[in-house]
Amino acid sequence: MRVALVQLSAGTGTDANLAAIRRLTDGVDADLVVLPEAVMHDFGDPALPLGPVAQPLDGPFVATLAEVARAAGAVVVGGMFERSGDADRPYNTLVAVGSDGAVLATYRKAHLYDSFGYRESDRLRAGDPVPVVFEVAGVRLGLLTCYDLRFPEQGRALVDAGADAFVVPAAWVRGPLKEDHWQTLLRARAIENTVYVAAAAQNGRAYCGLSQLVDPLGVVVAGLGDEEGRLIAELDPDRVMAARERNPALRHRRTWPVP
Repeated sequence: MRVALVQLSAGTGTDANLAAIRRLTDGVDADLVVLPEAVMHDFGDPALPLGPVAQPLDGPFVATLAEVARAAGAVVVGGMFERSGDADRPYNTLVAVGSDGAVLATYRKAHLYDSFGYRESDRLRAGDPVPVVFEVAGVRLGLLTCYDLRFPEQGRALVDAGADAFVVPAAWVRGPLKEDHWQTLLRARAIENTVYVAAAAQNGRAYCGLSQLVDPLGVVVAGLGDEEGRLIAELDPDRVMAARERNPALRHRRTWPVP
């Protein structure tokens, strides 16, 4: 399966972001295109309310993903702020759109980034902790968003739901050791679950970039630096099977009692 990871710096102007998505996906040849978290509209200043800019799942952002998906003949995954029952706090949502333009899956970020001095929960509402897995070209893909990467139990829930690969859109904030955390956690989630990890991150002044595809043994197949761009890499389902034969850790799991 050919995977395209698209790295860009989204702003708070939705129209400009949609234009950048179209530009960076033009002519892409892939089965799966992964865009970053909050690519519809960036988080912006912590005082900026996100409720007024949130969209429904049948709004212009998802329509643009459908347009890109149809043009590329690919599944496209990207992050948005989705309207919720709380006018002030929308969901931080990933949407997967099929090559026919139909929505295949949605995932509302379960772990909000209340860490490193930031409080995502002040402006956003957490989704329910439900594993979301869908299939593309015979590969079962599980969805994670950015800060979710720090919670290994969510990765295990996705594997238990049948995932062969994790798709991780992110806006990973720069900072001391943060880039190292990002790369270490991507590889850790791949190694411990014997899955591919396809991570597309925002870049720019606030975010680290470093989008990459990691294989089931933790090898970085391909990656970007902190520049805008896209990469194409191959995800081979046979490597998942081979890794799980060579490293059968999932079969060796034991249940530990809760104290």
